[in-house]
Amino acid sequence: MSKNLFSAAFTALALSSCCEDETLTLIFEKPAPPEKKKEVSAGSVTLVGDGRPEDSSKFLEVTEKIYAQLKSTPDSMEPYTEKVPLSDNAQFDLIPIPGGEFKIGSPDSEASRNDDEGPQKTVKIAPFWMAKTETTWAMYRAFMENGQSRNKDGTLNHDGDIYSHDPPFRDSKTLVDAVSQPTPPYMPMHFSLGDNAGYGEVYPALAPTQHAASKFCEWLTAQTGHYYRLPTEAEWEYACRAGTTTAYSFGDDASKLGDYAWYYENSDETYHPVGEKKPNPFGLHDMHGNVSEWTLAAYLPDYSSLPAGALNPLPLTEKRYPRVARGGHWDADPQDLRSAVRQSSQSSWKMTDPQNPKSIWYHTDTQWLGFRIIRPLKTPSVEEMHLLWNTGPGQL
Repeated sequence: MSKNLFSAAFTALALSSCCEDETLTLIFEKPAPPEKKKEVSAGSVTLVGDGRPEDSSKFLEVTEKIYAQLKSTPDSMEPYTEKVPLSDNAQFDLIPIPGGEFKIGSPDSEASRNDDEGPQKTVKIAPFWMAKTETTWAMYRAFMENGQSRNKDGTLNHDGDIYSHDPPFRDSKTLVDAVSQPTPPYMPMHFSLGDNAGYGEVYPALAPTQHAASKFCEWLTAQTGHYYRLPTEAEWEYACRAGTTTAYSFGDDASKLGDYAWYYENSDETYHPVGEKKPNPFGLHDMHGNVSEWTLAAYLPDYSSLPAGALNPLPLTEKRYPRVARGGHWDADPQDLRSAVRQSSQSSWKMTDPQNPKSIWYHTDTQWLGFRIIRPLKTPSVEEMHLLWNTGPGQL
């Protein structure tokens, strides 16, 4: 009997006979109350609502080993350059983002405003570093094409059954091997874009699921000793706005968009190398346009449930859809590149994936989706780190 479904079960059965009549007496047990969700220590985010990812305890040992080797964080924040050892020492730059408060969403007066951009709420953000550009193929390709036989969940495949879960550390030669990584893509994920540049090192990595992007952050952390993850929706908008309250980080005049973004009118129907357009006031490139960027958040229809004054509010979900991407992309119109615009994921993003079940690693129909990463100044607890790396592919 399921503890979580309303059902009745026989707890006693009495059968008595009188003359030729039989009476069946049933005694029903009251349904067990639903199990309470386990509370997770989350010091750098405020978890909103009751949604939580599916259980990921089978991967907790990996998180604990990564956590044990993290380097201490500095007392002050300066820009720095990180290397990715397993990606031929590909480099990326990180920009310090000071903490503060801001109003998430857009005011009612903003042109082209969508209903899901409000009501505006003042929230708090702790300091973090953010990648200067979107994650590139130079960084991501070695994670995606890892050259090892893996189960559907990304663990190393030892028994030939791709649907089974093998313990992450069974025969793993290194800690990085134990991190879940993608199965091979069944089609080129560069989609022949970028003037047939293939997996051009300066182009953004395309079409990962939110789950894949988070596991990349875990893989990167295991190599560098610095804790990386996806930004929350609040962190992303805070960094995009960079202290501004206008529709774009450069103001309200959409005619200037071509100086800062690749979008429908100037992209020539393709994505472009990162960092070619002007940065926002924080020094971040391509926050508007080029490729949309994953956040950690589950999509809410509006911000009414966000607690005002909360530190970095983060709604999570056990469901695969919808989740939030931000920033607009090379095939989007100007109004869809505004700082407050939200994009919700949907099942059609995997429409042409022929697998059954469909891959948890790739969105085959999003030739405009990527991500960038952050590093919080304060290292969280191991429980929070594990939670935010394992928001999961989600239940359908």
